[in-house]
Amino acid sequence: MSRPLGVPEVRWERMFPDELDEAFERCPVLYLPYGLCEPHGPQSALGCDGLRAHAICRRAATAHGGVVAPPHYWHIHESGGFGIWASRKVGEVARPWLTAVPPWLFFKTLCYHVRAADQLGVQAAVLYSGHGGPHAEDVGRFLELIQPRVGARLAFVVEGEDLKDPSSPFAYGEWADHAGKGETSQLWAVEPDAVDLSRLPPPAESGPHFAMDPSAVESARRSGEALLRHKTAYLGRVAAGLLSEHKRLAPKERLLTYAEVESLWSEVVAPQFPTFACMQDGDGTVPPDSRWHANWRVPDAGCAGLGGGRQVP
Repeated sequence: MSRPLGVPEVRWERMFPDELDEAFERCPVLYLPYGLCEPHGPQSALGCDGLRAHAICRRAATAHGGVVAPPHYWHIHESGGFGIWASRKVGEVARPWLTAVPPWLFFKTLCYHVRAADQLGVQAAVLYSGHGGPHAEDVGRFLELIQPRVGARLAFVVEGEDLKDPSSPFAYGEWADHAGKGETSQLWAVEPDAVDLSRLPPPAESGPHFAMDPSAVESARRSGEALLRHKTAYLGRVAAGLLSEHKRLAPKERLLTYAEVESLWSEVVAPQFPTFACMQDGDGTVPPDSRWHANWRVPDAGCAGLGGGRQVP
């Protein structure tokens, strides 16, 4: 397999062992992209979140160094605020085509992803989620809980967070949307075949149009490229900050074994997890006859995956 001249491969799953070792020696940073297959309007492919996250991480690693882990397309949805949002924005469609998992399964999986990075000796791990929602309120607390047992310095960036940075030329309120011009423009820039504006509904046709934001009609590939340049630079700065932190602290901890992950989860994360924002019912209700009602009430969904943590009554 030949590599295009001047374009280094940064995707872990497509690299040879010697390439990975060389990339690691140059820059011990790992980018971990997360997304979800969910409704993104009739004009965008279902994997919009993950496709964008993977592309942004690849651009960051290419520009600033590091390796990109395989994208993870199973994410939080249906429960709590997600269920309320789906009831309003997606509606009673026959097939929403979601790759959803409950909150505790997603966050526990993250612990195993971090362990995979830590046992390799990664110094900085940047987790980037193209899918937003109530869990964005939890990521900082989650990292505070697990960081003392992890040698790699950790950052978790959720889509849109970079637009709140003072360096952003894009207004958060205008460009941080769902299936609107922000997401559609970015997807158009990274995966042109995954966007088809001819599928947009007529302006006068009432929605919800598979969760489409009305601003989707303003989508432009050039805007998407500009957004991606900003996001790439932002992730590069995040990674550089983590590397500096690692050098300053010189941590000796490493999360190495499955047993250590289980201990971290049961002793540290699980006792606090029922109070996370993604574990709450959300601000609103879902009608009993809605397809989204069954998993909306998070406590009713069951919390067997919390292991040694306090069970939600």
